[in-house]
Amino acid sequence: MISHEEIESRVSGHSSRFICTANHGFAPYAQEELRRKFGSVKSTVLVPGEIFLGTLDVSVGEATERLRMEQPIFLRHIFPVQYQIGIVNGDKENAMEQLVACLKHLHELHDAHVTVQARKASHQCWDGTSNDLKEAVQMGISDVVKEFVVKDAERIVSVLVTENAMFTGISAPRDNLSDWNGGAVRFQKEEGQISRAKFKLLEAEKVFGIDFASFRDALDIGAAPGGWTSFLLERGLRVTAVDPAKMHPSLMASERLTYLQKNADSVKFRDNQFDLLVCDMSWSPKLTAKLVTGLLYSLSPGGTAVVTVKLLSKKPLALIKEVMDTFENAHMQIQRAKQLFHNRDEITLYMIKY
Repeated sequence: MISHEEIESRVSGHSSRFICTANHGFAPYAQEELRRKFGSVKSTVLVPGEIFLGTLDVSVGEATERLRMEQPIFLRHIFPVQYQIGIVNGDKENAMEQLVACLKHLHELHDAHVTVQARKASHQCWDGTSNDLKEAVQMGISDVVKEFVVKDAERIVSVLVTENAMFTGISAPRDNLSDWNGGAVRFQKEEGQISRAKFKLLEAEKVFGIDFASFRDALDIGAAPGGWTSFLLERGLRVTAVDPAKMHPSLMASERLTYLQKNADSVKFRDNQFDLLVCDMSWSPKLTAKLVTGLLYSLSPGGTAVVTVKLLSKKPLALIKEVMDTFENAHMQIQRAKQLFHNRDEITLYMIKY
């Protein structure tokens, strides 16, 4: 028997609840994005600065559709909450039994190819790892699921365990903003990898759907020590790297690398010389925008730019708008602005020149 005290069931069709995740420290900006898009939003903090429970005055379907059509910058991942199960007197085993019973009542799960994504709000929330939690859920629902899969799932079962409750819901992968667990896109560090900055382009490749191997000539502004340059060389591009600092010695033997040990504002290129421009500099965002726009003559029409924007302001949404306006006034069409999982105090802009 499932008691009303233990389970808060689906909300009405005119409202919806989601577990919402942002990069650590940026949840308040994700909340602000939701307020601007949906008006009134009730939020309950579950992990300070990172995870919150958001209640919207629209249905689940309308909320996910609007978020897909106009992707947020800071809101990294969501999943709909169909059931919230209280953990009474620390009895997690009973809560898990209730969670499994709830999931089995959801017809979307039956005979489907399913991925289970489980997270803990803290180490104390569940005995064992997040993977142990995932396996417990899978074991409980294995008799109704057609197959558990790693990719190409028809449905994702999401579970978040906090000190006092278990939250769960089922959704299509495209409705979660990211099909990675919590939106955490993880890559394995390679032997000899120059820097972790490479992960930003790897993630941009997946999230933005950029085929970097389709480009021929790239300009890497502020390239040293060469994390992004190494990635582009691996994709087969010819790369012109500009930075007064030294590049990593492992890159210097490449015949496809042209290294200019200069400040980017002192170099000159041919018009339309490059079909890709990238920049990952630790400069103020306005100076970065000014520097990059000053070099856009070298990017061919239809060319792509990937630029990180450091968020040094206490009002990042206003700053981002100002920087985006600068690029748009320079004939750049912004395809996406996103704080990727591998961004820190920054976002990534994906733009095409027109």
